[in-house]
Amino acid sequence: MAEDVEPAADGVRVPRILCIAGTDPSGGAGLLADVKAVAAMGGYGMGVVTAVTVQNTVGVSDVHPVPLETVIAQLDAVADDVEIDAVKIGMLGEAALVHAVGEWLRRRRPPNVILDPVMVATTGGRLASDDAAGMLRDLVPLVDLVTPNVPELAVLCGEETATDIEMIVGQAELVHEQCGSAVLATTGDLADGSSEDVLVETDERWRTTRRLPYVRVDTPHTHGTGCSLSSALATARVGVDDWGAAYERVRPWIDGALQGGLHLGVGRGSGPLDHTWFLHH
Repeated sequence: MAEDVEPAADGVRVPRILCIAGTDPSGGAGLLADVKAVAAMGGYGMGVVTAVTVQNTVGVSDVHPVPLETVIAQLDAVADDVEIDAVKIGMLGEAALVHAVGEWLRRRRPPNVILDPVMVATTGGRLASDDAAGMLRDLVPLVDLVTPNVPELAVLCGEETATDIEMIVGQAELVHEQCGSAVLATTGDLADGSSEDVLVETDERWRTTRRLPYVRVDTPHTHGTGCSLSSALATARVGVDDWGAAYERVRPWIDGALQGGLHLGVGRGSGPLDHTWFLHH
C-alpha cells in the first residue's frame, strides 16, 4: 500500500473513494453516478469497471461482463498506488466475480466498505445472475454497511418482499443478526408509502435500530438513486463516527438531487438525479 499523503494546507483531507461497478452510458447509474456522487460530497472518486451495459433511461438491453482477472487487476492497480479511504461496491453480475471481490476484500482489508447489492435496474433490467444474487449474501459479512432496497432486502434475508415498514425493520434486523454488518434498508419503493429508512448497527455490544424519516419527493426520475446514495454514504463516512452521522449529511443532498432530477430533461424513461443540483439553484 502506498504511503499516505499529507493533508491540504487547511488540514482537510479529500476522501479517496474506490467505486466498483458497471457502466451506464446514459450517465444516470452505475460507475458514472458513483463518481458524480463522490465528487458532490467532496471526495475524489476512482472506478473499477465490472461490466459494460447497453442501457438508457428506458431499459437495459445487454450486459457484457469484464473478465474477472481484469477486474481484480484494476483493483490491485489502485490499491498498490493509492491510500483508499472507503470502497463502494455496486454491480458485480456474476457469481465468480462476487467470490473474487470477496477474496480481494480479505486480502486488502480496505476501510469503510459499503455494498449496494445491485440485482435489478430501476428500469427493470436484470443486472445479476441468480447465482450472483444468492452469493451476495456471502459477501455481506465482509463489508461494513449494506444498503438494500425493498426487494434486495428480501433476497438477502430469504423472505418474501416486505409490504410495510414493520416488515422492513424485522428483515433489516435479521440481515444484521445473520451477517454482522450494518444495514441501511431504503424504503423509497415500499408499497405502503412509508417515509422512513431503517438503519441497524451494533456499537460495541449494543444493537440499535433507527428509523430515519425523510420527505418523499414525488418524481418518476429515480434512475441511479441506490448507486448515488451508497457512494455518497461511503464518502460522508470518512471522518465521522458512524453510519448514522453519514446518513444525516447525505440525506439533504439526495433529496435535492431527486428534486433537481425533475428539471434535467435527460431521457424518455426513468430519468437520472441531478447530482450537482446545488450548483443550479
